[in-house]
Amino acid sequence: MIDTLTIRRPDDWHVHLRDGTMLEAVAPYTARQFARAIIMPNLSPPVTSAAAAAAYRKRIMAALPTDSNFTPLMTYYLTDDADADDIAKGHADGIFTAAKLYPANATTNSAHGVTDVAKIMPVLERMQEIGMPLLVHGEVTDGDIDIFDREAVFIDRVLDGLVRALPDLKIVFEHITTDQAVQFVASTGPNIGATITPHHLHINRNAMLVGGIRPHAYCLPVAKREQHRLALRKAATSGSPKYFLGTDSAPHEIHAKESACGCAGIFNAPYALESYAAVFDEEGALDRLEGFASLYGPDFYGLPYNDERITLARSVSPVPEHLDGSGTKLVPFHAGSRLQWSIVPS
Repeated sequence: MIDTLTIRRPDDWHVHLRDGTMLEAVAPYTARQFARAIIMPNLSPPVTSAAAAAAYRKRIMAALPTDSNFTPLMTYYLTDDADADDIAKGHADGIFTAAKLYPANATTNSAHGVTDVAKIMPVLERMQEIGMPLLVHGEVTDGDIDIFDREAVFIDRVLDGLVRALPDLKIVFEHITTDQAVQFVASTGPNIGATITPHHLHINRNAMLVGGIRPHAYCLPVAKREQHRLALRKAATSGSPKYFLGTDSAPHEIHAKESACGCAGIFNAPYALESYAAVFDEEGALDRLEGFASLYGPDFYGLPYNDERITLARSVSPVPEHLDGSGTKLVPFHAGSRLQWSIVPS
């Protein structure tokens, strides 16, 4: 039995740090565990210019402890009228690492998102030309499509055709939740990767609905049936370089979650690595955690590995019922439970 595990310091390839007082409350949790993170641009207003991204990056750095060694990687929020020249210049200047495709109204602050991928094809062609990755929230938003089927329908209606039309475009299928997504990613070439969250590895849709409505298990894309959770666990722990760590940590104040129209998002940043370690341990794949957490993401993005190491030990991590969020309460993933792995202080 492995009782300690030392790996290269991981990166988070999908995280929401929010802004303002919420940013100040949550950014240190991500910086504590991860060396770099892909920062989601769905602020209000969204990040649709290099100037806005640079300003946001400054606010992130100001929210971190003075001794933090953390690098935020900024993303461009695609809209129907996105300018390919502006995006390319921001990428060339080192401001944008990637661009994010939100189908309009698919998730939090996505009202300005893309209404039809055909409208941004010139932008995507330019991104393919310059090697800029596209990050995809993979769900359709048609009212007649069941919310549990939206990812699978997106693959058939949008993603499959996009991959065929732009075979050299690097695409990250973010926070995948279905067996169909696992199979799609596995069947495509090396330009297609996927992130997997800790919560989609731990919970299925029963977590939201059994014993009452449980708003802190509600996220988008929603958790699916058990067969899909098992498919995700198999993919994450398989050792395939096509799947890598992306928490999709998405904090909301407790009153915004526990309301008549609760917000989507699970705040998993405080115990993200401990949560992933629990899954890899249960699957007998601790020797594959470093690849998933620390190697495959940098490989996909063409970035160097982190030199710093982090050590996990088989030791109980009690997760509190809530954490302070600059004057409000935030409920972390696994609240009130005990994880069996802890990060060893450096």
